[in-house]
Amino acid sequence: MKKVIAVFFMLFSVVFYSQNETEEIKKIDYHDSKSNKGKMFVYWGWNRGHFSNSDITFKGEDYNFTLKDVVSDDKPKPFGIYYFKPDEITIPQTNFRIGYFFKENYTVALGVDHMKYVMRNNQTVNYSGSLPAGSEIYTSTGNVINLSEDFLTFEHTDGLNYVNVEVSRFDNLDNWLKFPIKNIDINLTEGVGVGVLYPKTNTKLLGKERYDQFHVSGYGVSAHVGLNITFFKCFFIQSNIKAGYINMGDIRTTASTSDSAKQHFTFFENMYVFGARFNILK
Repeated sequence: MKKVIAVFFMLFSVVFYSQNETEEIKKIDYHDSKSNKGKMFVYWGWNRGHFSNSDITFKGEDYNFTLKDVVSDDKPKPFGIYYFKPDEITIPQTNFRIGYFFKENYTVALGVDHMKYVMRNNQTVNYSGSLPAGSEIYTSTGNVINLSEDFLTFEHTDGLNYVNVEVSRFDNLDNWLKFPIKNIDINLTEGVGVGVLYPKTNTKLLGKERYDQFHVSGYGVSAHVGLNITFFKCFFIQSNIKAGYINMGDIRTTASTSDSAKQHFTFFENMYVFGARFNILK
């Protein structure tokens, strides 16, 4: 996770400093704290994730089967000191983003939604395809199987990392308020995103050795809307809701490259973040 965040800073630096100055940018008074254009922002916070049921296909040298309508959950942690400790920040479900106002009301940003996805064990599901020899003890009549921990552990818990770029619109709602509050701005933000999935999948399949490594596994698309409250034109708190689609066609499940899984599902995420806006060109 720390490596992922470091990559964001490097990527954003390349994107930002490679832009050529235009005459329009030169006309901006960067000392004007009321202007958004030319400013950067960064935020950090936490989320809850909700996932649709999904079919998960597992494939190897002697098996190829699909589990139908598998139920999953996120993995929230009780609020604690590890929410703020640098060496434990990946324990909760977190959100990080760094962005730039390329226009007064539009931003582009890089970030990671560090969600956690856990297949619910001990559920009974239908399956199709061929299981390896010796796995009959987990099945019953009618191609039904119990997903016990002995048969399968399947989690994206460090985590379901949706690494994405977003373009968003940012609108100040002060003119809509009958009683604006001094030094406090209320803003509406909405936008779309696209990115890749870089999960660290914890899998233990059919008695094989547990596997838990980062791997680029697929792609995602999403849309979001949020409410932003900014204090003194600088510090802010923000609440977002996000919905999207994830397709992971290449999930590593064991140390052998011949073993893999694939799945796709929709997700709904609500997040609560805090951050700052600042002018690097002032």
